[in-house]
Amino acid sequence: MKLFTTKQIAGIDKFTIENEPISDIDLMERAALQITHWLVKRFSTEQKMVFFAGPGNNGGDALAIARQLANLDFVCEVFLLDFGKELKGSPAMNWKGLEEQNKVKLVKFKDESGFPELGLTDVILDGMFGSGLSRPLEGFSAAIVGKINQLENTKIAIDIPSGLMGEDNSSNIPGNIIKADFTLTFQFPKISFLFSENEIYTGRWEALPIGLHPGGMKQTPSNIFFIEEENVKKIIVSRSKFAHKGNFGHALLIAGSFGKMGAAVLASRSCLRAGVGLLTTHIPRLGYSVIQSVVPEAMTSIDQHDAIFTEFPDLSSFSAIGVGPGIDKKRNSQKALCELLEKAKVPLVIDADGLNILSENSEWLQKLPGKSILTPHPGEFKRLVGNSSNSYERIQQQKEFAQKYHTIVILKGAYTVIAMPNGQLFFNSTGNPGMATAGSGDTLTGILLGLLAQGISSEEAAIAGVYLHGLAGDLAAREKSEPALIAGDITDYLGKAFIELNKETN
Repeated sequence: MKLFTTKQIAGIDKFTIENEPISDIDLMERAALQITHWLVKRFSTEQKMVFFAGPGNNGGDALAIARQLANLDFVCEVFLLDFGKELKGSPAMNWKGLEEQNKVKLVKFKDESGFPELGLTDVILDGMFGSGLSRPLEGFSAAIVGKINQLENTKIAIDIPSGLMGEDNSSNIPGNIIKADFTLTFQFPKISFLFSENEIYTGRWEALPIGLHPGGMKQTPSNIFFIEEENVKKIIVSRSKFAHKGNFGHALLIAGSFGKMGAAVLASRSCLRAGVGLLTTHIPRLGYSVIQSVVPEAMTSIDQHDAIFTEFPDLSSFSAIGVGPGIDKKRNSQKALCELLEKAKVPLVIDADGLNILSENSEWLQKLPGKSILTPHPGEFKRLVGNSSNSYERIQQQKEFAQKYHTIVILKGAYTVIAMPNGQLFFNSTGNPGMATAGSGDTLTGILLGLLAQGISSEEAAIAGVYLHGLAGDLAAREKSEPALIAGDITDYLGKAFIELNKETN
């Protein structure tokens, strides 16, 4: 699914109005109805619905929802922020409709003294300022936001929390943004919803379909995408009945060191579960018995050193190479990684200590084979690229890094984001907080390596890999819970993730 900036979404709204065709007021009514349906399913008519509305279209949405709920016997009150100007267009029409309906208490207020007393069970609906906001709230508006945030009532933001901007909030004022429990947005998530620092404002968000014109979405260019099941189904295709292990690649995994052989085990197991035909795991000499007993399906390549990575086998037979989980950062390991970068002719998957070594030897980045996949978590990314003040700035750095070094950069997190060499960004839709556990990144490395070795392109391996990794984690969490989830569960549920992905075609 394409993601769009708030300006682009406004353009798609306009395209819908002109080409469906539908009037502005009727499109607003349709959008409001989606939120009304959501509210009716979750709240009782015994709870008062208190709307805070602004003079723009976001306020118009709030007014339409209030009217619809009142017709369904909800007690509603509307408090309109009055800036001394008359309402115009669809908001004015919705205000008039409420006056004619005569079921909703309507109040206009110009300062803090007009702020109402609310009951503990009253539900607050925020429709003050929408996605067109381009500067921080201040004065009267900011004061009302502050009063609302002090209340413990359930707060629901209509389309976007008032005060939050749709993309870059670098210059925003955190205290002047509504802190919603739920955000009900229209058609697409706003890009800022995908950043960790904004969860405090959006709460749990849902994108409700409002029937925007497909032609408007198709013709509007975007380099930002949200990975969905349909995208991955096109990548993971059914196997031929006559296929053999040679058809699915030979992967080399360089992992493990003294005390960190678990990383090699986790990455090896997930690589095999991802469907690779053959796997050779290169390990320090003392790790031989560990791999042979715990992962018997993997062949082993034994380093001359007992405890660390210092060399690698002939690379000619491998279709993809993964390096980094648990290898440590000893001087000999750094030297061996540099040599690997110089000799590898296939894309690499680099994680963990492999990334930490690169961050200490940034000149080696020029040696990366084209379309290699780097998988940093935020701390590793900071060491690799430098500081950033927020998530929006960080993804700009990520995009620039991917373009500069012709790599795929997977920045792990709640909505893992993939930066492609062509400037595209892909946010992942699967995964859960239970996956924030030791070894989870090692399993992702193995999955990516397994897919890449099978001949899937680096770009598609990244998209499918992060989605399947998250989906396996989601399936595991359903049965084991998020707190009890461990990295090995992700690998154990990877088969179920493949089944879930292909259940409609089997």
